[in-house]
Amino acid sequence: MKFDELNLLEPLLAAVRDLGFEHPTEIQESALPLVLAGRDVAGQAQTGTGKTACFLLGTLNALLQSERPEDGSPRALVIAPTRELAIQIAADAEALTTYTDLKTTIVCGGLSWDKQARALQDGTDIVVGTPGRLMDYERKRILKLKKLQSVVVDEADRMFDMGFIQDINHLFRYMPPKSERQSMLFSATLSAEVMRLARRHMSDPVEVNVAPEQLVVEEIEQSLYHVANREKVSLLLGLLQREQPQRTMIFVNRKVDGEALTWRLNHNGYESVYLSGDLPQKKRLKIIEGMKAGKIEILVATDVASRGIHVDDVTHVFNYDVPQDPEDYVHRIGRTARAGASGKAITLACEETVMSLPAVEELIERRIPVEFADDELYIPDRAGRFRRTKQVYTGWPPASLGTSHKDDDDDDDEVPSEATSDEKKKRRRRRRRRSGEPGAEGAPPEAVAAAPAE
Repeated sequence: MKFDELNLLEPLLAAVRDLGFEHPTEIQESALPLVLAGRDVAGQAQTGTGKTACFLLGTLNALLQSERPEDGSPRALVIAPTRELAIQIAADAEALTTYTDLKTTIVCGGLSWDKQARALQDGTDIVVGTPGRLMDYERKRILKLKKLQSVVVDEADRMFDMGFIQDINHLFRYMPPKSERQSMLFSATLSAEVMRLARRHMSDPVEVNVAPEQLVVEEIEQSLYHVANREKVSLLLGLLQREQPQRTMIFVNRKVDGEALTWRLNHNGYESVYLSGDLPQKKRLKIIEGMKAGKIEILVATDVASRGIHVDDVTHVFNYDVPQDPEDYVHRIGRTARAGASGKAITLACEETVMSLPAVEELIERRIPVEFADDELYIPDRAGRFRRTKQVYTGWPPASLGTSHKDDDDDDDEVPSEATSDEKKKRRRRRRRRSGEPGAEGAPPEAVAAAPAE
């Protein structure tokens, strides 16, 4: 089947051709005809299978055949669990509406409240947002939901994990009845709780399951190393040297480990950037944009990033820790082998996280092949001692962009207002004392091996 054979309007087909798509993916071939026919759909599909384009094309096709409300109320709503995913969906919507006059508005935390409010008040066709911010605007009567024609809940399983279900139920109460709108729900797993949500808010939904028995695509080559926690950095350095990945994502369970690991990689010669939910939204967006633009070769991330970054050329995923939630394993390694490509997923199981391994293997219904590391694969960590500071070390912007690794070089508005010139001078003197630089009053007799970049 080709996209030209589907009942899509020409402006959307032109955008699809521009994006280089000719044949629908399996989820698109199964669900898109149902969506175009106006049916409610509950779809199970992994990340990277084309489900976003599936629900967007169906929604946009319907909007192009209906009239805009005079008051500018939105006609379509897409609810996503994370800001990163909402931003990605909005970007995909913009690309697919190139040859139309449809307007997309993103609504999520971390971005200007007033700017988003003005966009809603000025009128829009499609709203893409996260539950909390959407509910805030609805309560202030800035977001009007009474004239919605289509609503999509994406990654519904994650909505439960993050505690957003009450917010979603609140939003549905202010929408037209389910018989008067089209509703779509997509999830990595159509669990009992997800289907209860579907039956409550959807009208006779059709279930579409794309290879439900195969949570991990065959194009991902998986492997597992058992390693002591103290040797994980050394083994990771050896694996990076052996694999020579073109684009890499490294997932950690804890934020503090991600910060330290990024610092160590940079101080061992591997240009890396760290992304976590604690960073200001402005910096998070810059890092995500840098990853998509190919400016970042190694991204260290917590699981908040595994649902929101859609990059087709990630060749390797490293699980620096075995994830505590087995479904996070599926979402992590789903960052590679996208759009039919192949990729590798390498997991390091140490004594602190190996207890989570059985649940992962039970979920994916297979044993992850175990490999054994020769002594030559362990490369000494030469980074020295990492000292954490108040400002999170991210390694952004990369040195390849012509700037230093100093995080406070990135955004002036992220420097605390109380950081006066005198205080900055004091910090510099403290750094010199720690590193034993000549001329630093009170410098210790022995210099610290490696002072942290701040």
